Amino acid sequence: MFLLRPPGVYRPQGDTALLAAVFGLIELRPGAEVLDVGTGTGAMAVVAAQRAGVRVTAVDRSMRAVLAARFNTLIRGLGVRVVHGDLFTPLNGQVFDLIVANPPYVPGNAAAPSAHSRARAWDAGLDGRGILDRVCSLAPAHLADGGSLLMVHSALNGVDASLRRLREAGLTAFVVARRREHFGPVMRARRRTLQLQGLLGPGHDDEELVVIRADKSDTATRRQAV
Repeated sequence: MFLLRPPGVYRPQGDTALLAAVFGLIELRPGAEVLDVGTGTGAMAVVAAQRAGVRVTAVDRSMRAVLAARFNTLIRGLGVRVVHGDLFTPLNGQVFDLIVANPPYVPGNAAAPSAHSRARAWDAGLDGRGILDRVCSLAPAHLADGGSLLMVHSALNGVDASLRRLREAGLTAFVVARRREHFGPVMRARRRTLQLQGLLGPGHDDEELVVIRADKSDTATRRQAV
């Protein structure tokens, strides 16, 4: 689908497609609240808002991304609320039935990219977990009872680390989808660096993408378990 994408805003790729495919398998009640955190162009917000009977909120720390997401949803006649801010900060404690996340996860540099750097769309620190860990820690407080998080990232970042953090936060977490994907331009440019970091073997030009689902038990279930 056509999406306006200003410079410095993440281009939807295989990870977005994999996340969208898993989203399509999730059952949502009428009136369900869905959050697309780190929306970028609004690709997942568009997918979510096309589901009948759901209300969609999208958030991004990049003002360019916010404007792109607003445009890409408005031209389709989709009633998506798009807000500017860092992860969950601007949401004032609101909870959601489903949170979808495709955060930056490419292993980058020790110094964080500047606010206007194009690398901000993908650079997630030396191990690529700078934002992943924050999502794992903060998302549970924004899930309604019985709600779920769907998060996609590369297996190079450590799937077990994500599962462990989500479980420590009280969620039931597991991998629901995997797909091998050839490197795009950013990963090809960083291949040598990834090899030096021990994250990638010689001759590799692809990665495994994973979608993790993490569920929050509802209150009634927790009472029965006591």
